[in-house]
Amino acid sequence: MRFKRPREQEAILTIAPLIDMVFLLLVFFLVTYHFDLASGVPIQLPKVAAKNFDEVREKVTVLIDKSGQLYLKGSKLDLPALRAELKGIVQKEGAVSLVLQADKEVSHGIVVEVMDAAKTSGVRAIIIAAQWRPDKLL
Repeated sequence: MRFKRPREQEAILTIAPLIDMVFLLLVFFLVTYHFDLASGVPIQLPKVAAKNFDEVREKVTVLIDKSGQLYLKGSKLDLPALRAELKGIVQKEGAVSLVLQADKEVSHGIVVEVMDAAKTSGVRAIIIAAQWRPDKLL
């Protein structure tokens, strides 16, 4: 007696479960997406006619030593003289950025006073210099 061998069925990949999973992921992402409108209050910002701040032509370096003494281009200055010098440089050069190099022992108040003097003189950007220590990375 001859027995029939059962035919081996071909593996069929159905696409229905795949479509179900795609729709579930789509619904999940739509539900969990966070639409961020700044504070929820719609505002229109005013238009200004100002120079492009990216066009900084000159960088001016101000040094503050441990005792709080200010230096600009190698000469000692007090705060009113620094403000006048910076105003002159801004009028002459246009857009200027200030590189502020302060000793780590200097009082925070002196640094803030120099930053305020720079901003009132018309300096476009203030860059605070720091020494990079790769061993202190997070």
